[in-house]
Amino acid sequence: MFKLSTCGFMSGDIVLQPMVLRARLKAPMEQLGFCTKVPRNVNLEKLQSGYLFPEDKNNGYIINLLDSTISRRELQHIEKYPNAKLISLGIGDTTKPLPQIIASQMADYAFGLSTDIGYSGYGPEQGNKALRKAIAEVFYKNELVKDTEVFISDGSQCDITRLQLLLGSDVTIAVQDPSFPAYIDSSVIIGQAGNFEDSAKKYQSIEYMNCGPQNNFFPDLSTISRADIIFFCSPNNPTGHAATRKQLTDLVEFARDNGSIIIFDSAYATYIKDDSPRSIFEIPGARKAMTSFQVAIEVSSFSKFAGFTGIRLGWTVVPEELLYSNGFPVIHDFNRIVCTCFNGASSIAQAGGLACLSSEGFAAVQSVLDYYMENAKILVETFACLGLKTYGGTNAPYIWVHFPGSKSWEVFSNILEKAHIITVPGCGFGPGGEEYIRVSAFSHRDTILEASRRLKILFS
Repeated sequence: MFKLSTCGFMSGDIVLQPMVLRARLKAPMEQLGFCTKVPRNVNLEKLQSGYLFPEDKNNGYIINLLDSTISRRELQHIEKYPNAKLISLGIGDTTKPLPQIIASQMADYAFGLSTDIGYSGYGPEQGNKALRKAIAEVFYKNELVKDTEVFISDGSQCDITRLQLLLGSDVTIAVQDPSFPAYIDSSVIIGQAGNFEDSAKKYQSIEYMNCGPQNNFFPDLSTISRADIIFFCSPNNPTGHAATRKQLTDLVEFARDNGSIIIFDSAYATYIKDDSPRSIFEIPGARKAMTSFQVAIEVSSFSKFAGFTGIRLGWTVVPEELLYSNGFPVIHDFNRIVCTCFNGASSIAQAGGLACLSSEGFAAVQSVLDYYMENAKILVETFACLGLKTYGGTNAPYIWVHFPGSKSWEVFSNILEKAHIITVPGCGFGPGGEEYIRVSAFSHRDTILEASRRLKILFS
């Protein structure tokens, strides 16, 4: 009845065995052999955890084992219940196969590389011109973004790090709380953050903008200290909230008044069903007004839009109008960063990206998105019938479920222990995520229906 998999919770399928992990260290780590005189990066020592999954500490060292908290609990759970059919609704990894038109286009391109006519080596670091033009046309309708402002990459998370390298350690940052952990971790690594405060569960020198249901998932800007850089994701990961036009207009005006730069993450924009803006550059709605183009950079991705989580393809838009305080164009420096640190995205992946943006390819991709959003609808209805308040699941494939008065790790553990379902504790996305769990709709329909059945039994 259910598809069985040998992979771990990275997929949305039912699993019987954990993913292959490195052997866990059972004895204290000992310092062995020769040590260089090179000190460890002090910023890396500040990191409290990996992406949601705290590493083990042993004898003062942090050991990154892939034996992290969620994956370790998955392994322990399967050892305890070897016959249980474990369902993963945790990490947001796509599960549906690529549409044939897209896979065949990449296959044809790859085969062409075996011929004299079809072979090509290095491409432009900024990306295939045809793909840059297609992104400008399909996502930004040309009048919003020029193809020369589009930089093709191997994914938005990689671009976030390149942008941090561009900005350096002397800038101040603000982030949504809760939000995607990479914004904070990359800020810590580059040297923008102070020490971690255990009591507040926050890093010093980072402005955490509370974005919860009490303020419609948008910060009270009158209480926010000025920051050079504002990371903002819409639809938000993990809450699934898509910012309204008014909210983004207020954010752009706030950035302009303070001379800040918004780094806008639109990785889930293609899931938006209502009239919420899909790009920061829709604010104020026309290029001639230029307001958002003077204060924003946008990163996006084919990962969740087209199922390219393993293929790796994304893009960043840096407007020509965006200037540093000394009047120098930011786009020139970003181009230098790209040309220095990156040799360009895979030409095969870019061929797939072009196929996605053809009329037939786009329609095929949209049908997959509709499938995931139907999954989300089933999960939202499941939690609603149980009397639990949910957010998201309308404009994003994530459901943000509230358990008032509960610790998110306790909720996670209860669902895992009694329903054999993996979710993600909300506190992994920041202190504002306490009392919540995030549930992913990236799965197969029979798995979602089985998860719904189990959750109803657990919470009825």
